[in-house]
Amino acid sequence: MPLFVYVLGLAVFAQGTSEFMASGLVPGIAGDLSVPVGAAAALTSAYAVGMIVGAPAMAVLSARWPRRRALAGFLTAFVVVHVIGAVTKSFPVLFGTRIIAAIVNAGFLAVAMPVAIALASKGKQARATAVLLAGITLSCVAGVPAGAILGDLAGWRSAFWAVAALCLPALVLVFRSAPAAAADPQEISIRREAREVKTPPVRHAMILGALVNGATFATFAFLAVIATDVARLPSGAVSGLLAAFGVGAFLGVTVAGRTGDGELNRGLVLALCALPVGWAVLAATGAQPIALFVVATVQGGLSFFCGSTLVARVMHVAPGAPTLAGSFATVALNAGAFLGPVLAGLVTGATGDYRHAAWVSAALTVVPLLLVRRREMPRSG
Repeated sequence: MPLFVYVLGLAVFAQGTSEFMASGLVPGIAGDLSVPVGAAAALTSAYAVGMIVGAPAMAVLSARWPRRRALAGFLTAFVVVHVIGAVTKSFPVLFGTRIIAAIVNAGFLAVAMPVAIALASKGKQARATAVLLAGITLSCVAGVPAGAILGDLAGWRSAFWAVAALCLPALVLVFRSAPAAAADPQEISIRREAREVKTPPVRHAMILGALVNGATFATFAFLAVIATDVARLPSGAVSGLLAAFGVGAFLGVTVAGRTGDGELNRGLVLALCALPVGWAVLAATGAQPIALFVVATVQGGLSFFCGSTLVARVMHVAPGAPTLAGSFATVALNAGAFLGPVLAGLVTGATGDYRHAAWVSAALTVVPLLLVRRREMPRSG
């Protein structure tokens, strides 16, 4: 695997840390900027919306830009908005920086994914995709807990400074090592690519990805309160539980990178079958601390194995849409990440039991099984 693919993974790690760290900084932000906790919590949703809107728009905008300029430009903008977020005393400005950060993050991914796949040798495209997604899972394992600890020790602004600093080595390496050339304008047709991403195999892969990711984040968003309010664990154990989930996620992405080839193979089908069972087990045993840790780790692995494999499948079944396929896969995953917690919040708010978030996850992951069983998604591209 070319070294530059790992450079892209480093940048994605920094961006993933930013995407998820806000959930651990909510109390500090709310107190410092004198806003309600609910308003501060909306920063996470703002980021997801920015990713959904930004991915296709940035993919189209940057389609003919030189690759080095596009990657460096998006990453520079990401650093700048985090510096602004770290110094502002205005909540609306902070809210705006989250949306802009998400848009440029989406732009970076829209360029980075086809670049990584183009640099990978034949047969290793899925592994290149997994390296980028591993950056996100590593942010769950290390970046987000570290951000929460840093926020507790030095204030929430220090976490924003840390993300900006973390991007700088990747930015230097992008300037030094990124491919300089733009894609050949003669080979780019946004209209043709748009037609390709509307084909049934691509649509079905994105639907499956959205459902799996929606299920993942429906429960992930409530893991902390399940740990403290249901399993009666001390608040200090929450970072350990989130890290355990992240370790499973990293292992799942790693396995997907080595075994996923973009096909609807037996491994993916078995993992899809196991997902609803695992979420149901978590719902039933969430009050038991040991079981909670074990099942969260397993579900992190299964969820990110399926998600990573489905992203690779989108790229596999849309070979004629290198510019848009990755961005629409990003939209699908973030749509799930946004809607899953909303649905889980409605259910848990009505029932008063946070474990029901896992039942929502179980229900969401039954749908992909129905799609696969009905053969609505072809077995090969």
